Amino acid sequence: MVEGGVTSVSRTELTEFWRTIWRTPYIMRLALSAGIGGLLFGYDTGVISGALLYIRDDFKSVKNNTWLRETIVSMAIAGAAIGAAIGGWLNDKCGRKKSILLADVLFVAGAILMAAAPAPWMIILGRIFVGLGVGMASMTAPLYISEASPARVRGALVSTNGMLITGGAFLSYVINYAFTKTRGTWRWMLGVAGLPALIQFLLMLWLPESPRWLYRENKTDEARKVMEKIYPADEVDEEVKALKASIEAEKAQEGSIGENFFTKLKGAWSNVIVRRGLYAGITVQVAQQFVGINTVMYYSPTIVQFAGFASNSTALALSLITSGLNVVGTIISMLFVDRYGRRRLMIVSMFGIIACLVVLSLMFFEAASHAPRVSHSESFNFSVNSTCPGFVQASNPASWNCMTCLKASPKCAFCSNGASQYQPGACLVSDDEYKCHSEHRVWFTEGCPSKFGIFTVLLLGLYIISYAPGMGTAPWIVNSEIYPLRFRGIGGGTAAVANWVSNLVVSETFLSLKEALGSAGTFLLFAGFSFLGLVAIFFLVPETKGLALEEIETMLQEGYKPTLFCCKGKAEEKDSGKRISNK
Repeated sequence: MVEGGVTSVSRTELTEFWRTIWRTPYIMRLALSAGIGGLLFGYDTGVISGALLYIRDDFKSVKNNTWLRETIVSMAIAGAAIGAAIGGWLNDKCGRKKSILLADVLFVAGAILMAAAPAPWMIILGRIFVGLGVGMASMTAPLYISEASPARVRGALVSTNGMLITGGAFLSYVINYAFTKTRGTWRWMLGVAGLPALIQFLLMLWLPESPRWLYRENKTDEARKVMEKIYPADEVDEEVKALKASIEAEKAQEGSIGENFFTKLKGAWSNVIVRRGLYAGITVQVAQQFVGINTVMYYSPTIVQFAGFASNSTALALSLITSGLNVVGTIISMLFVDRYGRRRLMIVSMFGIIACLVVLSLMFFEAASHAPRVSHSESFNFSVNSTCPGFVQASNPASWNCMTCLKASPKCAFCSNGASQYQPGACLVSDDEYKCHSEHRVWFTEGCPSKFGIFTVLLLGLYIISYAPGMGTAPWIVNSEIYPLRFRGIGGGTAAVANWVSNLVVSETFLSLKEALGSAGTFLLFAGFSFLGLVAIFFLVPETKGLALEEIETMLQEGYKPTLFCCKGKAEEKDSGKRISNK
């Protein structure tokens, strides 16, 4: 998914990974148990896309209120932003294990609240609970895995957590589709998330705390016992010494920059290296959201309906394509990000995203221009009380088409022609769906019948393929590398907050933008944001591939000159000049 990165893993790391877990299966058990948090993260952020279709059908207030639909989606994101902030403090105060257990309690409580919700406000409350769990899991699960696993397989295990996030999002679409014919549809979709959270809670009860946290809390004997389960007997003493040295160095660095959050933040922005790192880190995180990815991930079935597919189950089935391609794109990124570099992948990705968004905008514009007309005879065929009031009172009803009907106030819907969806149909009040279906016609509430629909779905798939390998994963990798070690926590945390806030803004405004600008205008707006993001990435984001931490610090200290696919710093230019002169 979009809020968590999948780090790249080399072939050597994968070989070592399989060899290590074969010798010590306890490590994989530990990683997968904690990694269920990643699965829940992906599932709970993706499941709302399908559930919203049926919540809308069950509650008239949701159906007629765009802001309420946006709030149901975005409250989980608001909760996640708070959960991520709280999660960092809880991780240090109470430990990684207790933080994961608390996240599971929040997941289960949120799932129960949503599944039993008698009204939209309770769904929103459940979404806040789930969001808090998502935010805590996004901070804690990869941290626990990285601290409780050997260094030689750490990258592969953390990548497993990232893949579980993407897999969880795909699973949510599969589950959504599976429950389309079940009574209670959205209640099952949202409630089933409580099961893996309960399983993780039970598994974590039998797993130890992170050895690094135990050692920081002066529980050295407990830390050693945990490490004896992770490392071969002949490596334990050496690993304990390395852990001790690492924690002592960490505490010394904390002392040099202060323990207070605001002191750390002030110190980060006053340091030229960190400040330039933050320019790059925040740029890629904000750009990742303002390309509009979460409009697709959170509203994918709704967008498919905008394209002309009226059926909820059909919209969900077609949305599986976009979610599946997200998994494919993530795997592609893992294979190529170290070969071609983070910056190059992001720039190529942005070109693909912009092209897809512009063509999508044109497709929606053409679909709106060729929308079926509203027929006077068809509309009044159902009775005067069923006909859309706006159409009845219109000064020029002959100019109305399906899109005009859907934009009418009070809300109306388009009932297709019985002979063909593309012929003139009826514009009816939004409550008369059963009358339309009784004549075996198709009921359109979000989009209009369109011959361009299938091309729109294919373009959405191409958009995901353009996004996932570059902008999907590279921003998180850049943020894991670009800050000096002593500022990595505050730098990465600041960029992550920028990501969550941008995510919240996009998801809370998408449907409102669609109503104000139309589908074509909204996607064209995201294309404009993407272009600005491309320019910012070109000028502010250096390449970090293959550079040691010291080399990255030198590059940021002395500045760099952007070129099309790489970003040479002055330090790199000097080094290359020395190599040439030596030759």
